[in-house]
Amino acid sequence: MSTASPPRTRTRFLSRVAATVAAFALPIAGLVVLASPAQAATSATATYTKVSDWGSGFEGKWTIKNTGDTTINSWTVEWDYPSGTRVTSAWDATVTSSGNHWTGKNVGWNGTLAPGASISFGFNGAGSGAPSGCKINGGSCDGGTQPGDNPPSAPGAPAASNITETSLTLNWGAATDDKGIKNYDVYRNGAKVATVTGTSHAETGLTKGTTYSYNVVARDTADQTGASSVHVSFTTPGGPVDPPPPGGPVKLGYFTNWGVYGRNYHVKNLVTSGTASKITHINYAFGNVQNGACTIGDAYADYDKAYTADQSVDGVADTWDQSLRGNFNQLRKLKKQYPHIKVLWSFGGWTWSGGFPQAVANPTAFANSCYNLVEDPRWADVFDGIDLDWEYPNACGLSCDTSGAAAFRNMMQAMRAKFGPNNLVTAAITADASNGGKIDAADYGGAAQYTDFYNVMTYDFFGAWAAQGPTAPHSPLTSYAGIPQAGFNSAEAIAKLKAKGVPGSKLNLGVGFYGRGWTGVTQAAPGGTATGPAPGTYEQGIEDYKVLKNSCPATGTIAGTAYAKCGSNWWSYDTPATIAGKMSWAKQQGLRGAFYWEFSGDTANGELANAVHAGLQ
Repeated sequence: MSTASPPRTRTRFLSRVAATVAAFALPIAGLVVLASPAQAATSATATYTKVSDWGSGFEGKWTIKNTGDTTINSWTVEWDYPSGTRVTSAWDATVTSSGNHWTGKNVGWNGTLAPGASISFGFNGAGSGAPSGCKINGGSCDGGTQPGDNPPSAPGAPAASNITETSLTLNWGAATDDKGIKNYDVYRNGAKVATVTGTSHAETGLTKGTTYSYNVVARDTADQTGASSVHVSFTTPGGPVDPPPPGGPVKLGYFTNWGVYGRNYHVKNLVTSGTASKITHINYAFGNVQNGACTIGDAYADYDKAYTADQSVDGVADTWDQSLRGNFNQLRKLKKQYPHIKVLWSFGGWTWSGGFPQAVANPTAFANSCYNLVEDPRWADVFDGIDLDWEYPNACGLSCDTSGAAAFRNMMQAMRAKFGPNNLVTAAITADASNGGKIDAADYGGAAQYTDFYNVMTYDFFGAWAAQGPTAPHSPLTSYAGIPQAGFNSAEAIAKLKAKGVPGSKLNLGVGFYGRGWTGVTQAAPGGTATGPAPGTYEQGIEDYKVLKNSCPATGTIAGTAYAKCGSNWWSYDTPATIAGKMSWAKQQGLRGAFYWEFSGDTANGELANAVHAGLQ
């Protein structure tokens, strides 16, 4: 969120969360074309490339091209791997398997191919085998003839309602077909559980406290199956409570160096609000990433600004000749009074993530530069480690990155090697759990072994960058009927990260200490139309909780978070009550703890920080 100083916000997940990953530049030598004798279902080809191989695994890529003279509305690539070779993660396609047979189907945005157009999807794999028996839309991968009937389109994303401990109701948008839709196959965790003629299905006999993944495939009157809907996960309530993580829960807040300007928020405010006694960690935001190295973000605010006695944590004024002033010195004084607090220096953020692609080209040199800056003798005692806030590896944020799925893991491995076991090494990461989305774009599972914990940015899913709406809570805990984008909620983000091998004890749930809002809204419930962003103190469409709690009090809740309509303005934000619910859920999921962006959005008596603290006790 922007302030009176130059904006350096990390909270803008924005509509860019749906941006596509730029294509990789591929070596010609790795290109092979696989064929099968089957009759082609469309006039298309599929080619395979092994992009890279790191011994224990590899990165592969399929490229589909429309070689005909009519538009293709969906595509499906099938191939076989020998025993011992498998796909471990994929992006830009829905990849499933049955034994050694693998299937990749388009996601919603990339199914349509005009004549001559092509699209690619990638994946990480394990093993050394090569693909064989390739088919594209049921036909040979080296091209074929066009049949007289096209397969159905993909159904809309499934949404769940009436969720209980043992049941739920699925609904999805209808598929289309030139000959008509006959029925739909419903899949749970990859296995078909029902065939129905309508666009809904009631699930029973489920287990409480369990996450289930659903997708739907349409069948036309010629009995052809089309592309799958996106895979969407839902968690039933209840179930056993996981044991607390070792070392006690993390209660972390971000402190912004630009907050000392227009926001007039200083380290001392952590003491006067009572927050300092209720946190375990502070992420100091932000250092920059430039020319392949970690660099200072704001030298004046960081270590030069002189504090008077009344502004200082310990009541002692800075002098002109002391070696360290600014926020760093105030954090040093805070740690002296509250020795339990760990402080990490966070690098990157929304505005300053553009330097990561150059930096990770030489991860060892990058790690050395960061270590030398964090451990500078002037302030080495202030910091207990480093936080990397790359928005987003191998995907698009303010700019797009094509470093590859392994780049993030390589960076974290280099950081751990340099900072060693006695310093914290953490990262703020995406919460985009959409099929083929940002979680799928990078190897977060592989990097977890080098990471103390991840701060999962489970906020900014929706906001007034979509100026006409629909209105939606920016930090939903779960999915709900009518959610604008499947996979944009906390529960599915956490479930997907766990499925990729990240233990719950290394995941912190994110909370925003602010709201996002629209104006020109007439409907009180979520899903209404708007005319643009609501006015805000520092930026349109965003406002601190400390303002909203009085100017636009909550009028309802949905998906574990609050919303409010006041006049023609519509806001969503978390309150102490909704935070209590989220913290209960985080404990049940066995998460490490929670974090929030950022301290200055809270009230003068720190009521949101207290809600996080109390909820994790």
